Amino acid sequence: MSPDAVPGPGSSWPRRRWRPRPKLDWALTMCLLVVWPVCGLIYDLRLRHAERIPATGGVLLVANHVSVLDPLACAMLVYDAGRVPRFLAKSAVFTGLAGTILRAAGQIPVYRGTSAAQSSMSAAEQALAAGEVVIIYPEGSVTRDPDWWPMQPRTGAARLALTTDAVVVPLAQWGPQRVHDYHAKKLHLRLRTRADYLVGEPVEIADLRDQVRTGRPLSAELLQLTTDRLMGRVRDQLGEIRGTTPPVAIHPRPGRTPGDLPGAAGAA
Repeated sequence: MSPDAVPGPGSSWPRRRWRPRPKLDWALTMCLLVVWPVCGLIYDLRLRHAERIPATGGVLLVANHVSVLDPLACAMLVYDAGRVPRFLAKSAVFTGLAGTILRAAGQIPVYRGTSAAQSSMSAAEQALAAGEVVIIYPEGSVTRDPDWWPMQPRTGAARLALTTDAVVVPLAQWGPQRVHDYHAKKLHLRLRTRADYLVGEPVEIADLRDQVRTGRPLSAELLQLTTDRLMGRVRDQLGEIRGTTPPVAIHPRPGRTPGDLPGAAGAA
């Protein structure tokens, strides 16, 4: 396989460059030194259509969330595509030394339910305007659907999609829940668990952006319409990975509970 080749459906992702990998500062290098070996040990990554992640320019990567460990694989996916990932994640993970490193690495804390919540969206908008890749989980935390389908999402991803010019790329992931089962609160340490990732074609939302530019407010109705379009694509891709049709019913999003794990990524 040549350095520029992309694996076909169902093939393992080769640990070699098919795009030049970006230069990293000290904080991102430290993150890579942790993520790379851990990801290589616990996952057998099966990646389809990574070439759909644009090589340059702002990209909003919209993903479903099945495990507190799936950001590890997402980070490697984006890095192997020659880009630096920036996650929107719950503020609870930005504590101590790890928090210092994450902030220095450009990761974005989400202060949900506080007066600082808007700062998260502003930071994400600035990153997208600067041509970076921002990864967001619209569900806000690991899905509570008992069959691991995406649950009811929040509208932060839709807001970013409508207020920026970023390319919106849907990503479906399946398999990390076999390593950490959020529902059972169990960690199943095993080597090279299969994890499937399917990158979709960019979501066409020019019609919705035009409505905003001509004066339509970011109403709850418009945000929900946009969210449904984005997550509809993610659900369809997840169904393709799993070889089944997604259910029509969408599991409700839970209220904030003491059982929430602080490591879950979040959306505004």
